[in-house]
Amino acid sequence: MQATEHWPAIQELVDHLVSAGAIPEAGQDSILESFRDREDQCSTGVGGGIAIPHAFSEHVGEVTAIFGRSPEGIEFGALDDEPVHYVVLFVVPAEQYTLHLRALAAIAKVLNNEEVRGQLVTAEGEASILDVLSVKAGRV
Repeated sequence: MQATEHWPAIQELVDHLVSAGAIPEAGQDSILESFRDREDQCSTGVGGGIAIPHAFSEHVGEVTAIFGRSPEGIEFGALDDEPVHYVVLFVVPAEQYTLHLRALAAIAKVLNNEEVRGQLVTAEGEASILDVLSVKAGRV
C-alpha cells in the first residue's frame, strides 16, 4: 500500500476494487460514505497491526474483499495506538448483516495468528499472499 494514514488507506483499497471491476464505479461514492460512517463510529484498527474496515452496500451482490499490506505501517487510530500493517477491507451486501459478523470473525481469527502474520511479512506478491490467507482460512 502507498497510503500512510487511515482514510487515504481506505480510499486506496476501494479505488483498487473499482479499478479491478470488483465494485461498480457508480457505487464508489456511496461505498466510501458507508466506510466513513463506520469509521466515524469507531476505528476498525483492532490492534496487533491489523485493521478490518467493513461496510454495507446495495452495490455488491456478495462479500467483496481486498487485502492490503504496509511494511511501513499506517496511522489508523488503532485500539493499541500502533501502526497498522495489514488491512482487510470488505463490503457486504446491505441485506446480509449476519454475513458481515461471520466474515469479520473469520478474518480476525486468521490475522490474530502470529504464524500467519509472519508468513504475510515475507509473502512475495498476490499469489503468495492468497496462498497464506486461503490455507489458514481453511483451518478456521
